[in-house]
Amino acid sequence: MSSEESASAEAKARELGVSLQPQEAGYLNLCIRSGNLLITSGHTSDLKGVLGKDLTVEQGYEAAKDCAQKILQSVYNEHGTLDNLRVVKLLGCVYSAPDFTDQHLVINGASDLLHTIYGKDTDGFHARSALGFAALPTGAAVEVEAIFEIQP
Repeated sequence: MSSEESASAEAKARELGVSLQPQEAGYLNLCIRSGNLLITSGHTSDLKGVLGKDLTVEQGYEAAKDCAQKILQSVYNEHGTLDNLRVVKLLGCVYSAPDFTDQHLVINGASDLLHTIYGKDTDGFHARSALGFAALPTGAAVEVEAIFEIQP
């Protein structure tokens, strides 16, 4: 990605309504730097419920997008910018009914937001896992964690 495109990642995030407000420290570190990597804790959706039982794929998609917005806020608070980053990996966890098999479509909500901000075929093109779980903390519908690489 050119420096002009990467310099606009933070502006794109702000245009999309991503909050970059300061966060209070919690029990665990929401985002930690290790070398040139930014590694986030799992960020849970505000939406609660079970995909394939209480919630639709579309609702799950929005919940995953919510997780990605929270991740970006944590990355910004740790790193001071959203620019010059490459999305390396996402892990998406979906609170799923036993026969629900569309976890990948739910986690697309997080991936699509990062594709929009960082480019689908460039710095936003990431590895990903999308898994179903019998339960998630606090009954959250979705939890997502991410790894970003800081570009020189």
